[in-house]
Amino acid sequence: MQSIDVPVAETNGSADAVAPAPRGSDYAKLSRQVKQAGLLDRRPGYYAALSALLLALAVAGCTAFVLIGDSWWQLPVAVFAGVVSTQLGFLGHDAGHRQIFRSARANYVTGVVLANLGIGFSYGWWTDKHNRHHAHPNDEEKDPDIGAGALVFTVGQVQASGRVARAFYRFQAWSFFPLLLLEALNLRYASVLFLITDRSRARWREAVLMLVHAAGYLTAVFLVLSPVKALVFIAVHQGVFGLYLGCAFAPNHKGMPPLSAEDDADYLRRQVLTSRNVRGHWLTDFALGGLNYQIEHHLFPSMPRGNLRHVQPTVEAFCADHGVAYLQTGLVASYAQALRHLDTVARPEKATAAA
Repeated sequence: MQSIDVPVAETNGSADAVAPAPRGSDYAKLSRQVKQAGLLDRRPGYYAALSALLLALAVAGCTAFVLIGDSWWQLPVAVFAGVVSTQLGFLGHDAGHRQIFRSARANYVTGVVLANLGIGFSYGWWTDKHNRHHAHPNDEEKDPDIGAGALVFTVGQVQASGRVARAFYRFQAWSFFPLLLLEALNLRYASVLFLITDRSRARWREAVLMLVHAAGYLTAVFLVLSPVKALVFIAVHQGVFGLYLGCAFAPNHKGMPPLSAEDDADYLRRQVLTSRNVRGHWLTDFALGGLNYQIEHHLFPSMPRGNLRHVQPTVEAFCADHGVAYLQTGLVASYAQALRHLDTVARPEKATAAA
């Protein structure tokens, strides 16, 4: 009998690789069931339709920007541009997980075009960071998504910080959403640092595409708008982009149990226990880029986004049969849980009481 492949992280420009699962493991059984149902098969028609829709939205936004001209009515266009930028980011995320094409190179080229040229941040930086997250979700030492920075996610991070930082962190639940307005700026800053430290030919290509994006974007904005309106347009566009992107990723793991290598959890439990699903309907799926099925996405990273809704009942039933806690909640409740966690870890008295 052949072993079932388990997705794990790698660093070769894709957010997925495969390694053999222990024969007869719970994940192997679930993976076999999912594979036999055809839910790991590529869906070219789905991604062709989604790409056409996003292209039409992008063209509509650019057309409106040119036609409206130097006017404060450009602010709704800036909001629209922030939404479209985020949706393009979701599509780049799918390419990074090889969900779109069978060819690794086709997915890579698509990801670089969408990320570096389309929305202006490094695809290589993102895949490197996202690889480590998928391999070690909610591991304080290895998951970059819960590393200490403007926010902290564990009591240990609070205790390791200075007095001034601890005073700021006490209000981090209140500052969470305002900080997301700066997330697009943070993505670009991290991208530049990554490209500076990695001088490979691929990174030079990425840097050139980012420069083309920045030059084209700034030239268009300042040609059409007066300086003040241009700066406001950029601030609104990038603010909405960061806020939307952050709001899509925030419900996924924040407030879920941290795990480390010492916890000795197998692949299935490590992915399920650290992830949270957001229930909803087709509009939720579109708005969150399929990330609302975070459990299924972590179990099967290369599964096309359009199949996540179909595999969800199977995964939930499998977890119930094997005694694995499976959390699914509403969108508002997911934010409440994440914010409550941020507030609790930042206040030692609350963390002690919760423990």
